[in-house]
Amino acid sequence: MLKLLTSEQTRLTDKHTIQNEPVSSVDLMERAAQAFVAAFQRNYPQKETTISIYCGTGNNGGDGLAIARLLDQEGYLNLSVKVIRFSSRLTLDFLENFDRIKTLPIAVTEIKETDPFPVEDAEVIIDALLGSGLNKPLEHEWRELVIWLKSLNRIVVSVDIPTGFKSEGPFAEKDLSLRSDLTITFQRPKINFLLPESAPYIDRFEVVEIGLDEEFIQLQDSQFQLLTTTDIRERIIKRKSFDHKGTFGHALVIAGAPETMGAALLCAEAVMKTGAGLTTACIPAEGLVALNTRLPEVMAALRVNGELPKELNWEKYAVLAMGPGVGTSVASKAILEETIKSFTKPIVFDADALNLLAKNPDLLAMIPEGSILTPHIKEFDRLFGDHSSWWARLETGMLQAERLKSYIILKNRYTIIITPAGQCIFNPTGTPAMGSGGMGDVLTGIIASFLAQGYASESAALLGVFLHGKAGEDVGKPVVIASEVIQQLQLTLKEFL
Repeated sequence: MLKLLTSEQTRLTDKHTIQNEPVSSVDLMERAAQAFVAAFQRNYPQKETTISIYCGTGNNGGDGLAIARLLDQEGYLNLSVKVIRFSSRLTLDFLENFDRIKTLPIAVTEIKETDPFPVEDAEVIIDALLGSGLNKPLEHEWRELVIWLKSLNRIVVSVDIPTGFKSEGPFAEKDLSLRSDLTITFQRPKINFLLPESAPYIDRFEVVEIGLDEEFIQLQDSQFQLLTTTDIRERIIKRKSFDHKGTFGHALVIAGAPETMGAALLCAEAVMKTGAGLTTACIPAEGLVALNTRLPEVMAALRVNGELPKELNWEKYAVLAMGPGVGTSVASKAILEETIKSFTKPIVFDADALNLLAKNPDLLAMIPEGSILTPHIKEFDRLFGDHSSWWARLETGMLQAERLKSYIILKNRYTIIITPAGQCIFNPTGTPAMGSGGMGDVLTGIIASFLAQGYASESAALLGVFLHGKAGEDVGKPVVIASEVIQQLQLTLKEFL
């Protein structure tokens, strides 16, 4: 997994790379500018585009000056630079790049605190104002500048991070940031890029390598990590010649109500098609025809009058998944209570099971060690209280995962797997096209299937989330429905086997 860094850790990494590669700081800045320009050219190849580069007087501004010089070398014809001198503080690398650009035919305008903002007719604005060093909200002239730039409604491309946006920590609605159409960031995404609160400020981002010391990065003490394809290949187990259905475990799914059998069917089918040896769906008796019609390979344990079957043998199941479509009635609560008291192996909790746990914290405290909870934002807040920011949810999630000795999968565009050891692992796969009903039911089934096959809870959670998102991507449609993800799963799995 890739370690994600705070802004302070990034500065330490820059310093370490400069001292130990060795490379001068201005040459490292040049590498960053070259990487930025390569990405910029891929996105905006028209050399006639009018571009204005707004530079502060720190290292982010130095990046901007180097970028202007390199764009000129690449043949961009309509460049201008605005140097914002709201501070007397200058970095040496800024000054070096300022001297370098003076010899070029690029118009450079310097703007002081008392100067009016210039007439701006550029189609694209490159934002190289403040970078990741900002540790407080924008104030005074900086705030006015960002408000003015936003009012222009131009294409904005930010260098490393949009001005005003925080690399990590809570981001309040009142905080002001420039909005970027594209942020080209260096070596790693900033942690806050992966949280939904970034959406109003960052339309999309690209990560470019600038040659920072990867070994040093991976040695950093970071609670935040990014899941990679390599992690999945290393964790997934290939089947052996004499493996059989008994090898791959028996999963029990407690799901569905007469009016919500679809959730039970999606979950059970995902269990089966991800590779569990045997799958049993504990469903209301009214759903038997639907189960037999759609999934003849799945066995049934029928709930009559809202009660679990008396002959249910808990010991024969390797894993249990509960929640999709099961409802929150008194009978459903009784099922949840009996399940938690009777089943000592990991349980995957989703949907209605999470809502029942939220109403019954005594039951939440009793869940088996190694269980996996899969809430979306509203379910998370019902379980653990209201939160003012996603950053606060991460902090709560880490505390609760440790307390429960279980895994919390906080679902969003970059779903976060929170471990009992206090790690927040972000998943990069998935697509907004998957924003449709039933996706959570499928994810629950995939995770339960890996648990049934003998994977540890952490591996089951990581594999489940990654492959669920990857299958959705692989469907390759503008709108993806849950059934299509299930059908794609086996093909996506094959890529890793």
